[in-house]
Amino acid sequence: MEAQSRAAETARFVTGSTMRHVLVLAGTGAIGMIAVFGVDLLNLFYISLLGHRAIAAAIGFAGAVSFLQVSFCIGMTIGVGALVSRELGAGHVDVARRLATSSLAVMVASLAIVGIATIITLDWSLSLLGAEGETRRLAAGFLRITAFSLPLLAIGMGCSALLRSRGDARRAMDVTLIGAVVTAILDPLLIFALHLDLDGAAISTVVSRLALGLAGLDGVVRKHGMLAAFAPGSLAADTRQFLGIAGPAILTNLATPAGAVYVTRTMAAFGPEAVAGQATIDRITPVAFGLVYALSGAIGPIVAQNLGAGRTERVREALRDALLFMVLAVSVAWAALALGQNGIVAAFSARGVTAELVRLFCSLLAGSFLFTGALYVANAAFNNLGFPLLSTAFNWGRATLGTIPFAAWGAQYGPSGVLIGQAAGSLLFGVGAILTAFHAIDGLEHRAGPEPHRQVPVPNAPSGHSALVTLTARSGHADRRES
Repeated sequence: MEAQSRAAETARFVTGSTMRHVLVLAGTGAIGMIAVFGVDLLNLFYISLLGHRAIAAAIGFAGAVSFLQVSFCIGMTIGVGALVSRELGAGHVDVARRLATSSLAVMVASLAIVGIATIITLDWSLSLLGAEGETRRLAAGFLRITAFSLPLLAIGMGCSALLRSRGDARRAMDVTLIGAVVTAILDPLLIFALHLDLDGAAISTVVSRLALGLAGLDGVVRKHGMLAAFAPGSLAADTRQFLGIAGPAILTNLATPAGAVYVTRTMAAFGPEAVAGQATIDRITPVAFGLVYALSGAIGPIVAQNLGAGRTERVREALRDALLFMVLAVSVAWAALALGQNGIVAAFSARGVTAELVRLFCSLLAGSFLFTGALYVANAAFNNLGFPLLSTAFNWGRATLGTIPFAAWGAQYGPSGVLIGQAAGSLLFGVGAILTAFHAIDGLEHRAGPEPHRQVPVPNAPSGHSALVTLTARSGHADRRES
């Protein structure tokens, strides 16, 4: 009975409205996601006030490398969330705690290696992006300071994913929100008061990641006790399980920044103003479309818990609700960008080509996120349904076949053509991915067949009772009995 009670407490998403779960997790997750990427946006905003094009362009080149690092980290958080949520949904609380500890350890070690590799390959990577002269020197200085703080980022984001898998959306939001608060306080002090310029922005990033990690550990360890004692004997087996999901998720997530690297290099041929325009767009996008970015993390625990409980109809329902939510979120954000484009251009002191690119994005190209959002929703489904390679295939397809030929064609017409080509390539892969996701659920239902008496724990059962739901997986209907 005690085990059933613990399972009921942790498997929160196997009952109740799936749309409500999507709204709560996506809403709180978006605030956290905006906070993470808001750090970069704040850096760019304060740096733009200095009025130096070389520094603004340096942020663009450094941002392309940082995007790869953060995407690697996000890929690992997908693995943590999917693995732990699935065990919680099945009622295996002790297994979930052990896997959480092992996965977090692997994340920290992996991001430390990524940081070292960044330093070793710094000259090569910035040359590949097309950075030259003073811009290259400034970008390298920023990355040398921030690279060694990547394990702190891993702890913070990994703990946030664990809190979402546990159903504590508010605390997961708070963990990531604290990073933006620290940056908002430190940036003007370090950049302007102490005249550290870009180095000040880098130091602010390191401190914000420290705050992120400490806040995450506080929620995971002190509040929920989600980490078991480290078990070296099970580390190898746990790592194989974790990488079985995280490995393809990392490859999937690296596709987007890889495509961005190509676009940045193409933009470099048009000068620092074009790179600064691309950098501004890259930092506006995750903030404006934070709800869409957050959907991958939001529906993951819902899909994984219901899959673990055998409730495939609720998996389908969650996917439909997430898709509807994405369309509404993109429409609102697009309208806001179009109406507020003059203010955005003024806020970032954009002029010339930089202003032209920002206006093009806000008025027209932001609408392409309808298809990018469909791809994100589908990827979350693939990663949590046991088809992570489909996610990898669609994301890399978009980053290569959906980006390179289109951007190369557009480059004939200037930097605006590069952005138009990149946006056009997202349509085919977004539509194809979401249709494939629904087809994958059809296949799971067909193979599973009817499960007339599968029982799952119900959260918030009356005190002294162990509430169970007897359900039929294909129909989604449930009969409740208490024991």
